[in-house]
Amino acid sequence: MQAHEGAAALVMEQPVVDTEAMTTAAAPGDALLPVLLSNVGGELANEGADTARSDEVRGLLAAIRRLESIVEEETVALGTGKKIDFDEFSARKSRSMLEFVRLMRARMHLGGEVEITEEIQRLREKLERNRSLLEMHYDAVREVATIVVKAIRDAESDGTYTGRAAQDGR
Repeated sequence: MQAHEGAAALVMEQPVVDTEAMTTAAAPGDALLPVLLSNVGGELANEGADTARSDEVRGLLAAIRRLESIVEEETVALGTGKKIDFDEFSARKSRSMLEFVRLMRARMHLGGEVEITEEIQRLREKLERNRSLLEMHYDAVREVATIVVKAIRDAESDGTYTGRAAQDGR
């Protein structure tokens, strides 16, 4: 609610607006939304927009780098065989991923930024490496669990259902 009030206050403070200067050009598939551009202090408005855009870019890059750092930390721990708390890493990755997704949805117009694209590609590569190590770890755990289950079954068995009767098919 406060954000809407703040936005309303900003709109009310704009002294002169050129309603004919509405943005209509967009990439295919983009939603067209009218954007009012102020005539007052044209260069200052552009600088303000550039500053706001660079703040958005910095914020999104920071979120990507935080997620990348968590994934890298888990990957290193998996690769070196350190004892790790999977629940803690999972929670941290989930929170960071949620933050990233929310920022991306709110700033879809930044998707074309070269720096953001490069960071997302780097994150994708780290996530793939992390997935691969997690899969190897999971396979190893499953294999050990199978061995342990078989050993327990063998230890608990008194031979009643195994041995000669099972071999004869009775």
